[in-house]
Amino acid sequence: MAGKITFTMIKPDAVKNGHIGAILADINQAGFKILAMKYTKLSAEKAGEFYEVHKERPFYGELVDFMSSGPIVAAVLEKENAVEDFRKLIGATNPAEAEEGTIRAKFATSIGENAVHGADSDDNAEREASFHFAQTEIYR
Repeated sequence: MAGKITFTMIKPDAVKNGHIGAILADINQAGFKILAMKYTKLSAEKAGEFYEVHKERPFYGELVDFMSSGPIVAAVLEKENAVEDFRKLIGATNPAEAEEGTIRAKFATSIGENAVHGADSDDNAEREASFHFAQTEIYR
């Protein structure tokens, strides 16, 4: 199934600002099918584990604090060329550089509070989906 799924999280800033519905609408309108979704809150430990790849980066502690600061919406999405198409849909990490009409251009407030996470590779999409969902919770 490589290439057909991606993983996303609507981050605490977008949840707090009431953008869940609008972001999901953008995802649906872009042709993605939702295979799994949950409204949840990451503990600092779980957020640290999820972002472990960034452990040596200077922003790691801030990222973990932010991602565990409030509820998120985690989702597995399906579409041909899912990872690349979703990365285009969400836009650049820095919302000031994100193309007009992208999710981050519309809903992000800063590089740190950039509304959504999107997997950056097919392998990471599978790993991230498995981090949040049991295989029996992903309806392919």
